[in-house]
Amino acid sequence: MKLPHCIALVACMLICGGHAATNKETPILSKIDHLVFATPNLAAGVEQVEKLLGVKAAPGGQHPGAGTRNALIRLGELTYLEIIGPDPDQPKPALSRRFGIDDLKSSGLVTWAARNANLDALVQDAKQHGIDLGRVQAGSRRRPDGVLLAWRTVSPTLNSGGIIPFFIDWGTTPHPASSLAKACTLVALRAEHPNADRVRAELSSLALNLRVDAGPAPALIATIHTPDGDVELR
Repeated sequence: MKLPHCIALVACMLICGGHAATNKETPILSKIDHLVFATPNLAAGVEQVEKLLGVKAAPGGQHPGAGTRNALIRLGELTYLEIIGPDPDQPKPALSRRFGIDDLKSSGLVTWAARNANLDALVQDAKQHGIDLGRVQAGSRRRPDGVLLAWRTVSPTLNSGGIIPFFIDWGTTPHPASSLAKACTLVALRAEHPNADRVRAELSSLALNLRVDAGPAPALIATIHTPDGDVELR
C-alpha cells in the first residue's frame, strides 16, 4: 500500500530529520523507550526471560491501584525490557489490568513504548493524519530504593495487536534504564501482522519505520544481544 504523498513526506522528514536515511542508520532503535513483556505470573515471567537472556531482571516496583508490578532489564542507555504481571500484594483492581494481563494464558511481548518529549503536539499532529491517540495520562511508581518515577503517556486506539506503540515522556524523572546494570543490548525490533500494509502505513504516519512483515497473527520480535550471543524474544 502506498502512502499519500503528503503523509509519506511528513513521515520521512520526521524520521530522517529532513535528510535521507543511510543504510547504516537505525532510527527505530533510537525511538524505542521500552518493550513490554506481559505475563500472568510475574515470578514465572522473570524466570522465563532469565532462562532466555541469561540475565535476571531487577525489581521495578508497584503500579498503585493498577494491580500490577514490574521487573526490568536494561537494553541500552535509554531502553529497557519491562516484565509486567499481577501484583500479589495488591487487590484485583476494579478495571482490567493493562496489556490484557487478566486474560493471558502465556507470557510474551505484547507492545512497546516510543519516547516522545512533546505528547500534546504529537496528539494534535496525529489527528491531522486521521489517528486518534486519545488523551495524555499521567502515571507514577516508586523504585525499591524509594525514588519516585513519574511519566506521561498517550496510547493509540488503533487495532494493531500491540504493534503500534504507546508514547511516553519521562519529563525530569531519571530514566529507568539509568539505574539498571549493563547486561543486554537491543539489536533489532520487527513485527508481523495479517494486514501488514495497513499497519506499516499507520506507523509511517506516526514517523515510525518499524519493519512489519505479513504473518498469521500480530507479533513483535526483538533481537537482543546477551552475554551468550543474540537471541529472539517474542
